[in-house]
Amino acid sequence: MTVSVSSAAPVAAAQARTSVDPECWPDVARLPRSSTLRTAIARRVLERAFARVPVQIQHGSTPGLIPRPADGTDGTDGTPTLTLHDPAAFHQRVGADGLIGFGESYMAGEWDSDDLVGVLSVLAAHVDDLVPATLRLLRGAWAHRRPARDRNTLTGARDNIQRHYDLSNDLFALFLDPSLTYSSAVFDTLPAAPRDFTAAQHRKIDRLLDLAEVGPETRLLEIGTGWGELAIRAATRGANVLTVTLSEEQRDLALRRIADAGVSQRVTVELCDYRKIEGRFDAVVSVEMIEAVGAEYWPAYFTALRRLLAPGGIVALQAITMPHERMLNTARTHTWISKYVFPGGLIPSSDSIAQESAAAGLSITQDIGFGDHYAETLRLWRETFLQKSEAVSALGFDRVFRRMWELYLAYSEAGFRAHYLDVRQLRLVAASPATKDAR
Repeated sequence: MTVSVSSAAPVAAAQARTSVDPECWPDVARLPRSSTLRTAIARRVLERAFARVPVQIQHGSTPGLIPRPADGTDGTDGTPTLTLHDPAAFHQRVGADGLIGFGESYMAGEWDSDDLVGVLSVLAAHVDDLVPATLRLLRGAWAHRRPARDRNTLTGARDNIQRHYDLSNDLFALFLDPSLTYSSAVFDTLPAAPRDFTAAQHRKIDRLLDLAEVGPETRLLEIGTGWGELAIRAATRGANVLTVTLSEEQRDLALRRIADAGVSQRVTVELCDYRKIEGRFDAVVSVEMIEAVGAEYWPAYFTALRRLLAPGGIVALQAITMPHERMLNTARTHTWISKYVFPGGLIPSSDSIAQESAAAGLSITQDIGFGDHYAETLRLWRETFLQKSEAVSALGFDRVFRRMWELYLAYSEAGFRAHYLDVRQLRLVAASPATKDAR
């Protein structure tokens, strides 16, 4: 295979890298050490992988096409392009750190794409066959173990949540809809229009409240306040709500929004870990919070849900899921997402939720998936974030952060579009004695 390379592109990429703040982004500002052998293996694996999928590779400003699969794809019908501005740095990073290096290379500006979601969707759809089976046995050579500091102990969980959710309320307000809801919406139709976003978020919230049978005087516990929209809607139904969070930024804004909505008398917001909550509740709702718990603490999480339920109570969860085998493969792996976006997080599988909830004495009585709606949610967030790039910069977030955030949103959207990820709403109740005996 012959590929033309623009000599100016690596120079420009190297200059961009030297402008990276080494204190904020030490592993982006410098190239990692990678042996010649590891870099060569990474280059060969990537060349073989890209040759098998509908992605066009371009080096610098000169296109160099990787041979396409024999499926009629010719690179002209919307085939996404991945442009390598600095191929040597790109392969060195991947050789040293695998997918973490892949992400850091994007943050450094060493590669781009005319369709970032398209490229990532193709890679996600072919994740099981991109690497030859013989080389998968060497996965441990490229995978890093999760750092001990990211464990979700009582102290660690607070630090992990604050590293993401306390970035800036103003940042989140730039790309979320006016309800400030940071989880998957449920749209009336797909594809969705931005004008329908808040209604779609309310539809999602109302479905969860209906699932938990929340009504007048319901004693409701919400684990994971966000910016308070679910608590507000529950209070307008007449429920009495305790909502807990570990984010001070979210707590402060949620209190103001709850007061502005005129429901302060029905909503209490506390900075509290789910393991420290006391009381019994008719309903417990938790929206996309289990992903921040960590597999080590899933037993404690579901035990807390069961302990906090009053007789006849209902739990309603919204959870992102991934296939069980893939979850097991990544459970102890330090990924780009866990390093830069969600420290300590792990997306569960449906099987793991079923197993852990059953072990805690809970039965799943309803389970609805709607992953395509999360892809649309993420598309709207990403497009708005990119449109507000100057405003993000004005808040003090530099070019590396903006590229990191763009990659995070695109990476997540691609996971749902490729059906690598799903999102589900589940209803759980206390297991009957007969059910527990059967286990």
